[in-house]
Amino acid sequence: MFAKNGFQNVAEKIKLGRFLLERFAKPGIEQYTPPERMRMAFEELGPTFVKLGQLLATRPDLVPEDFVEEFKRLHDQVAPLPFSEIRRVLEREMAMPLEEAFKEINPTPLGSASIAQVHRAILADGTDVVIKVQRPGIEKLIADDIAILYYLADLLQKYVPETRVFNPLGIVDEFFRTLELETNFIIEANNIRRFQDNFKNDPTVVIPEVFFEFSSKKVLVLEFLKGIPLSKAEALEQAGIDRMEIMRSGLRAYFKQVFKDGLFHGDLHAGNLFIMPGSKIGLIDFGIVGRLNRRTQDAIANMFVALYYEDYERLAYEYVELAPYSSEVNVDQFAKDLKDLLAPYFGLSMKNVDFGKLLMDSTAIAGKHRLVLPSELMLFFKSIVTVEGMARVIVADFNLLDYALEFANEIVSTRYSAERVTEELSLFSKDASQLLKGLPRQLKQFIRRVGNPDFAFRISIDELDEVKRSIETSSNILFLGLIIGSCIISASMLFDSDHGPFVLSMPLASALLYGVALVLGLVAFYNYIRK
Repeated sequence: MFAKNGFQNVAEKIKLGRFLLERFAKPGIEQYTPPERMRMAFEELGPTFVKLGQLLATRPDLVPEDFVEEFKRLHDQVAPLPFSEIRRVLEREMAMPLEEAFKEINPTPLGSASIAQVHRAILADGTDVVIKVQRPGIEKLIADDIAILYYLADLLQKYVPETRVFNPLGIVDEFFRTLELETNFIIEANNIRRFQDNFKNDPTVVIPEVFFEFSSKKVLVLEFLKGIPLSKAEALEQAGIDRMEIMRSGLRAYFKQVFKDGLFHGDLHAGNLFIMPGSKIGLIDFGIVGRLNRRTQDAIANMFVALYYEDYERLAYEYVELAPYSSEVNVDQFAKDLKDLLAPYFGLSMKNVDFGKLLMDSTAIAGKHRLVLPSELMLFFKSIVTVEGMARVIVADFNLLDYALEFANEIVSTRYSAERVTEELSLFSKDASQLLKGLPRQLKQFIRRVGNPDFAFRISIDELDEVKRSIETSSNILFLGLIIGSCIISASMLFDSDHGPFVLSMPLASALLYGVALVLGLVAFYNYIRK
């Protein structure tokens, strides 16, 4: 499929045979740019590759900008399945006959995506619900596609060295873990339960109830939220809706997820947010969630503070500390590049600035400095983009950074609170105690090992083989040089001899020694230029 869309050169590099693949190339495919051709290939390859493209669209630190922009055009929309196929999945997954569980199931789907299809229904007790049903055969299709992706990623790392910096196998690993969670509705049900616990004391946020008795790995039954998706124009026209209150409630809920709970909705677009009577907000679709540890939460808070005060060096160091160690990073140059990107936009209102896009662009700069950022941070930045989009729908001119700073400052200030210090001292004491308990045992083992007559240190030096070859070549040239010098000196000492025979007016012995010196000199010169 990639060759069909004009990527024969890549197929040739990974040893798939250009002579065969060129036969399948589309006529006129050369008129499209490489990013366009890649998007077209993903669309033809099916849902797994569409989702891979959507993942790559959120990783400007790994993928060139023109590919990122093209992958954003990929949509996870597929034709709905006939209800007869959905019914078969329900009958296979339910622990009871459908007629006992449901009074009615609407055969017309509310939505249809590559992994699941959603239908509205009424439980036997009259409760309005929605049923999310996994498309039959999707798990096998994904498993087959993932196996192909692992194979291609391995070939890329072996035969296309310039791709190694992007870690193709690591990208496939991350993608596999994401799909594995997304295709297990028990995981999603547990995510919803955790969100319910986190917002049980917040009357402005509504999380749908999960009916676990009717749910399974492939079926999820949820409470139907009686609100209107923000994606519909009439959502904000309901009686009693306060736009500013909706805005503040939504941002308060979002930043609570990020900075307090460490568990945030990773796909918070307008279709997943409902505006309900009384200016309440309902959230749905918890298949993609982000999980942040304390270190990452602190780093995000520091980033917002650094952005607000235009402290680009501090921002650069936060990126460096979150990414795996790299000796190639010039932090001063990285900070300068961040300043060149961000500084021109400060002071402008939200309607003039795509704040989320700027954050994503800053990760592209990090990628150019050989920093690979953690996936949870990238998911957070992606969620910022969607939150910003919703904010513009509700209130045209709203400064997201100002509001984020309120929560960021709270996180930074609580870092040194008595409760936080006590908690960290407790963790430090526990770690120190475990270290001290194990230290005598480890020290004893080390002393026994050193005392062993066969003990030896193994030292590994990068490129040691190359150094060894250079030394051997130099030694050989030096040895030849000594022999050549000896031959020339000996031939010169015999040159005045009166004893025959003679060759070219010189004694035979001198001629032979000069000849040997010439041959060895040519050998030495050949070895030198070959080195």
